[in-house]
Amino acid sequence: MLSISFYRKLPVNTSPGQSSRPGISLFSVSGSAGKLCLSLVSMLTVALLVSGCIVGPDFVKPDVDLEPEWIEKDAPTLKSETADFSEWWKVFNDPVLNNLIDTAYQQNLDLQISGLRIFEARARLGVAVGLQYPQTQNFGAGASADQLSKNGANEAHSDRFSYNYQMGFDAAWELDFWGRFRRGVESESASLYATMANYDDILVSLTAEVARTYVVIRTFETRIEIARENVRLQTESLRIADLRYNDGVTTRLDVTQSKGLLKQTEASIPRLEISLRQAKNALAVLLGIVPADVQAMLGKPSLIPTAPAEVAVGIPAELLRRRPDIRLAEFQAASQSAKIGVAKSDLFPRFSLMGSIGLQASEKGGVLSNDSHFSDLFSSDSITYSVGPSVQWPFFNYGRLKNNIRMQDARFQQYVINYQNTVLQAAQEVEDAMVGFLRSQEEIVLISESVDNYKSSVDISLLQYREGETSYQRVVDTQRVLTQQEDNLASTTGSIAINLIAMYKALGGGWELRLGKEFIPEQTMEEMRQRTDWGNLLPAENLPDDLESAPTGKEIPLFQMPDF
Repeated sequence: MLSISFYRKLPVNTSPGQSSRPGISLFSVSGSAGKLCLSLVSMLTVALLVSGCIVGPDFVKPDVDLEPEWIEKDAPTLKSETADFSEWWKVFNDPVLNNLIDTAYQQNLDLQISGLRIFEARARLGVAVGLQYPQTQNFGAGASADQLSKNGANEAHSDRFSYNYQMGFDAAWELDFWGRFRRGVESESASLYATMANYDDILVSLTAEVARTYVVIRTFETRIEIARENVRLQTESLRIADLRYNDGVTTRLDVTQSKGLLKQTEASIPRLEISLRQAKNALAVLLGIVPADVQAMLGKPSLIPTAPAEVAVGIPAELLRRRPDIRLAEFQAASQSAKIGVAKSDLFPRFSLMGSIGLQASEKGGVLSNDSHFSDLFSSDSITYSVGPSVQWPFFNYGRLKNNIRMQDARFQQYVINYQNTVLQAAQEVEDAMVGFLRSQEEIVLISESVDNYKSSVDISLLQYREGETSYQRVVDTQRVLTQQEDNLASTTGSIAINLIAMYKALGGGWELRLGKEFIPEQTMEEMRQRTDWGNLLPAENLPDDLESAPTGKEIPLFQMPDF
């Protein structure tokens, strides 16, 4: 690294017997405070003028191709009109579900961790902003007792012993000539918005997962009730088969077939109860509570939530502004774009202003004298300072700096492709959920008809068995299929709601729940305040509610006030 400093020796007023101390300056300074201030103002003016340069690319949102309409645009239950998805779960008209989602928003621990990452990113931005301003390198004070050898070459006699006092600080200001620090602020600003987008993305997933798990719980409750109802039906069939066997009308085969089917149906109940309990345990984690408290919130078993007759889905282009994960990918790319500029700035010289100011005084002979006193340390004659520019240029880097630029550029291109891929995946998720929602509605109509027919078949076959007109095998077959079809009907009913939930999630609904609210609970903020001085960062200020309006690239302010 080539380092160049400019020096001009300046006489500094010292105590008698002390030598002059050299200072540093680019300008002609006589030592007077007025001319020093004029010189500093001149250097600051030059610094601000030359700080207009900024290297590296300005971020531009990558282009993506989206279809103008959904594939299922002609479906009568789907509407292409724009809708409010901020509280989409209320379309199910289920107060229990509404309460569960509100509890999850207040208490989910993963969401709280994501909120804390926003404050971490805000603090990192504060570090980047602070680098734009002069930095204190060292502040100190000291005192020493010095004695020179009487027999040395210094020719010291009566004044060879003295006390020395010093106080002062050094400072340096690296001028942002090539935009190194401004690109750093730009990168950290985009990173901050990325953490906010990640919070919104987690909130979208959280609301959808709570709703999905709730539907799964209600579906299992319904399937268990169906299984128990079929147990009652098959128990009655077993009673009839046993009576006919005792009367000698049929063989024992009818009884064993009836018992086999009954036990098979009974065995399905514990399996369903296992899945039900596991779903409730998963809901407890989402709500941030212990599993024992879930049942009180769920209440008694209830029906599976029913989807509305019509659903508004908007158009594909709205995904770009509504889905938080797309915004997240955009801000990640913007942050990396700025890092290219930071890396490019290393190719050019760094200009800094270096300076120090302090106080220095001595007491001769170990005692107070008329010429020098300790109190003189704070007089204007004890001031010592140095100021001047410095240039550093690491041109012997053997390609390290250029390869670092290439590395940052390759990473940026990865984020660009990730953004494009995120958009495509978003469209896929909507189309997948949409076709699942529509086809499940068609399926449930057919399964409902199948259930009705098999119910009739069971009644007819059991009546014919009583009259001796058919074998018990037909009763067994119809009851087995009825049990399966009723279970399929419950599962399909649940899948309609689950696919609708997936569609709302894919459309990016639910993150608006945080608008006007804090990212972390008040209790957590108070604990952090007790540990650390967070200034005006708790609660968060000057953060946009809607990330669509968050600035990127050249929209970042040239200078921001540091957080003292």
